[in-house]
Amino acid sequence: MKQIFNTDDAPAPIGPYSQAVKANGFLFLSGQIAINPQNGELTMTSISEETHQVMRNIKAVLLEASYTFGDVIKTTIFLTDMALFNEVNAVYGSYFDSKSNFPARETVAVKGLPKGVNVEISIIASKG
Repeated sequence: MKQIFNTDDAPAPIGPYSQAVKANGFLFLSGQIAINPQNGELTMTSISEETHQVMRNIKAVLLEASYTFGDVIKTTIFLTDMALFNEVNAVYGSYFDSKSNFPARETVAVKGLPKGVNVEISIIASKG
């Protein structure tokens, strides 16, 4: 059985998908980009602020499903340019409580992302 999660505190999906799906104790979050859910505008003043908005959107979906960053077991970071890695990595890392208990992760460079953003992050979380 699966359970669908959507919250107004994160951007509405821009396609035929849900913000998150829970199945068999795992929560799968769709990739989040830097859309501010209050006004629908992209937050792209800097790569740091863009990444913060992505992480705030992820946090909102996690909270809607009663999960936290401590429950995250896997992340995927998509970047349009690996030169952005250090700044994105610094912001990303600041959202996890335990600096020694980070989730598994991969970071890949892609040719393009939705709406011309520079970063997109998806996650898998588990309470088990």
